[in-house]
Amino acid sequence: MKKTVFFALAIVTMFAACNSKETEKLSGAGATFPEPFYKMAFKKFSTTTGNDVTYGAIGSGGGIRSLKDKTVDFGASDVFLSDKEISEIGADVIHVPTALGAVVISYNLKDVAELKLNAEVVSDIFLGKITKWNDEKIKALNAETNLPDKTITPVYRSDGSGTTAVFSEYMAKVNETWNTEIGQGKSLKFPVGVSAKGNTGVAGIVAETEGAMGYIGSEYALALNLAAASMQNSAGNFIKADIKSISAAANVDMPDDTRTVITNSSNPEAYPISTFTWIVVYKEQDYNDHPETQAKALKNLLQYIVSEEGQTIATQTNYAPLTGVALEKTKAAIESITYKGNAIIN
Repeated sequence: MKKTVFFALAIVTMFAACNSKETEKLSGAGATFPEPFYKMAFKKFSTTTGNDVTYGAIGSGGGIRSLKDKTVDFGASDVFLSDKEISEIGADVIHVPTALGAVVISYNLKDVAELKLNAEVVSDIFLGKITKWNDEKIKALNAETNLPDKTITPVYRSDGSGTTAVFSEYMAKVNETWNTEIGQGKSLKFPVGVSAKGNTGVAGIVAETEGAMGYIGSEYALALNLAAASMQNSAGNFIKADIKSISAAANVDMPDDTRTVITNSSNPEAYPISTFTWIVVYKEQDYNDHPETQAKALKNLLQYIVSEEGQTIATQTNYAPLTGVALEKTKAAIESITYKGNAIIN
């Protein structure tokens, strides 16, 4: 009887082993800008493959620090790493564009559905030179709009942020006063206004504070039904951020390493503060005792994100999808990831 039970258990164990699917756990951290897209895409990937993906939206700066410390499998950033930053990591990294988005100037003004702004006015607001919504400079851009005699509350990021980096890179590029007095980077000192952590934090304060204005990812403005200004682009046109105008900014000659800036596009139909958002991984995945199965799972995740299904999710969450040369070079970048010096074969 004992032999029969033992034999039966052995058969069940063997059957379970043969039919079990080996799964891996992946972790990432970084930008809050693409969080809505990543949240949905990672969930679908996990459901389909069984590989669990966790993501901490702690800001681009925190994500790259976590990658450098090798506490995550991937970092996420709205600004690509400079040569100096890559050298400080001490190993080759691969930048994988995952979608395109925009930084919008969101505002909370009752009965003002449409608002036009330019870089000069935005600069003056964040420098405290313009303090009222009915200031003459704002009225000059919005002659047909009844602007209220209300104080402006500028809202900015308190954490190291790719959103701040993209926004300030554009502002410094087109406005000398901003470049001199505030500058550009992931973390900046603003002379006026209130700070908040993450895109969600800035969006939350703008949503709750009449008269407030802040820079956030366009998808957060859409999700919270916040108004966003039309920004004047390099051709002098006032453009709203949407999939079409963001995609128009991406018509650039992308380098093989995918590190490129698309703010202030010369395309007359482009929204001027548009950007790629990247996932950054180590080119060589044989580190920290990573098994090859984990390297394969990471490659599968990246391939899924840029697949037709993954890019459809990007569109559904209000990001512009990768197309053309950008998509081709992104797929090539993923294929360049190695394990023990060899290509990873799925």
